[in-house]
Amino acid sequence: LEDLRKGMVDIVIGTHRVLSKDMQFKDLGLLIIDEEQRFGVAHKEKIKHLKENVDVLTLTATPIPRTLHMSLAGIRDMSVLEEPPVDRTPIQTYVMEYNEEMVREAINRELARNGQVYYVYNRVTDIDEVAGRVQALVPDAVVTFAHGQMREHELERIMADFINGEIDVLVSTIIETGLDISNANTMIIHDADRMGLSQLYQLRGRVGRSNRTSYAFLMYKRDKLLREEAEKRLQAIREFTELGSGIKIAMRDLEIRGAGNVLGAEQHGHMEAVGYDLYCKMLNEAVKEAKG
Repeated sequence: LEDLRKGMVDIVIGTHRVLSKDMQFKDLGLLIIDEEQRFGVAHKEKIKHLKENVDVLTLTATPIPRTLHMSLAGIRDMSVLEEPPVDRTPIQTYVMEYNEEMVREAINRELARNGQVYYVYNRVTDIDEVAGRVQALVPDAVVTFAHGQMREHELERIMADFINGEIDVLVSTIIETGLDISNANTMIIHDADRMGLSQLYQLRGRVGRSNRTSYAFLMYKRDKLLREEAEKRLQAIREFTELGSGIKIAMRDLEIRGAGNVLGAEQHGHMEAVGYDLYCKMLNEAVKEAKG
């Protein structure tokens, strides 16, 4: 901390800790936020107070509605990366009712080409039972479960085994950003209707990280009547499968959730009172006026 105050450090890489009150910079010039969807609005407001005129570069595959809206309204400039890395192919995405036969077939097909499988189940309480059910479906596979409440070294050991190819199916709670395991190319998501759109997109992005065709199965409970919003989310994820479609997904999220409040902390909100177009025009005028 002392070195920061004196300006003896050129680059600081940190977690949310960087936003703490006791972090003082001698001359902060550029702030880069990676994986922006993981930071709440309150955090971003703190960033503004670090220094009045600091340049900010925000990176994300799925901007939250409020941030995207700010870009569209001209408060921020936006650049889009359209081209995926070489040899990458779009992820084959299927949305369906939960079907044991389909789960078995999907896992066996992946194992037949010596690949590995993610099975996403987002409740810690009975994740061991779910892992047991998966094991019963594919008795020959090595099935292990992992979640964030495990002891750190235990979790580390499981992930190391998975990376080394010693585990065939990893039953896990939300696995999002930062995982890059090129041999895992099938993902099955349990109760996909309960997850947010950005979350689904981030999850799906954990497979297809090599030149192999990859598969994502988004499953929801049998005979369940989906809420309208959930149906729209699943429809969007099924529709936008081509690589680099994060911005389209975010646009759809903006339509479904509303743009939120540019000045306050709400990330979603409705503007039926004035309508979205008029709101943008008014905002645009205010922005131009502020810029002189």
